[in-house]
Amino acid sequence: MPVDINELKSYLAARGKRVDAALDAFLPRPNRRPSTIHKAMRHSVFAGGKRLRPVLYLLAAAAAGSQGEPRQAAIFEYLHAATLLHDDVVDISDLRRGRPTCHKVFGEGMAVLCGDALLTEAFAVLARIRPTPRYRTGDFVRELAETGGSRKLIGGQVMDLEGEGKPLDKGAIVRIHETKTAALLATSLRLGAMSANATPVRLDAVTRFGRALGLAFQVIDDILDVTQSSETLGKTAGKDAAADKATFPAILGLDASRREAARLTRSAMRALDPLRGNADRLRQIADYLLVREY
Repeated sequence: MPVDINELKSYLAARGKRVDAALDAFLPRPNRRPSTIHKAMRHSVFAGGKRLRPVLYLLAAAAAGSQGEPRQAAIFEYLHAATLLHDDVVDISDLRRGRPTCHKVFGEGMAVLCGDALLTEAFAVLARIRPTPRYRTGDFVRELAETGGSRKLIGGQVMDLEGEGKPLDKGAIVRIHETKTAALLATSLRLGAMSANATPVRLDAVTRFGRALGLAFQVIDDILDVTQSSETLGKTAGKDAAADKATFPAILGLDASRREAARLTRSAMRALDPLRGNADRLRQIADYLLVREY
């Protein structure tokens, strides 16, 4: 169905405010000792952004028949912010969402510790989640641990770092981002659906949607990195090329990358077929992410 971009943006903004309120309530106050780390955590988490991953958590819960809990959804901002912190330190990036990066403000050592603290905080919140008839609290914790560990997010960052300056092919770059962007989006959706006691069919649907959507998101992000300015992006444009990183446009070219993003978006849409009308918002988001380049 056609996407009303303005209506969808208003919807996302409203959900984002709920997530922001949860983050503000449960992150340590900036004057809590030692204050420097808590200021750094808030600097990183409240640097802006669409709160896409928490919103996906809430929408997956809704698709499975529950409203979802913003406090639990907010853990994906902790996790996402932590990965960005580490990326920014490694890439020596000056800007993130239009603001100086954490390490530029607080120093590299504090930025690394900030990422560690945010990861830990995510587990502290998730450990309080109520079990459902199908899923125990340990199932939620294990899902997040596997996503944040060496086999997915950290492993993807390692592969990304080790791939700099090397002639990687499409398969290699897909593997990198299956464990980074796609893994985090898929886990956001999976845990949201699990919090609503989703059936195996519904859980599989949102998982496949998240993996395809995550890759499409990364392809588009790579395109924007070479076609938009730092001012438009709110982060340092062209840094991937400067670091000699393998990206989808570098390997496929811009036109083929756009076709790949469209193909992956169609695949994500098909994955939602078992959810029928319950997943309309997820479909709208997939459409919106595809056209954000234009």
